[in-house]
Amino acid sequence: MKPFLTILGFFFLALAVLGVILPVMPTTCFVLMAAACFAKSSDRFYQWLLASRIFGPMIQQWQVSRSMPKRAKIIAMTTLCCSGAISMIVIESGATQALVALLLLIPAAIILRIPTTENLSLTQ
Repeated sequence: MKPFLTILGFFFLALAVLGVILPVMPTTCFVLMAAACFAKSSDRFYQWLLASRIFGPMIQQWQVSRSMPKRAKIIAMTTLCCSGAISMIVIESGATQALVALLLLIPAAIILRIPTTENLSLTQ
């Protein structure tokens, strides 16, 4: 299982790097998934990721506050809405459109339920 998780970690890390380059692709969630995979499979890669100048702060912030920055939430929700809108345009079947809409509600609810870092800072 460890080799599979290591490969999966690098896959998520590649998606996170794309998220840094492409403004419509989220980064934080993929970094956190890569960190989770590496934490269970390779301490060396996990420590390497934590030491990263780009990704390390995101992981450490999540570990400390279990929150997302407002900017990351906005980008994630915008990406979700845009991909949903494109799906609705491309898909012709009303039933499939409804299924896609219902499936998109799950990650939207998860993102909206995660506390916003800036709101936590104000209450402390």
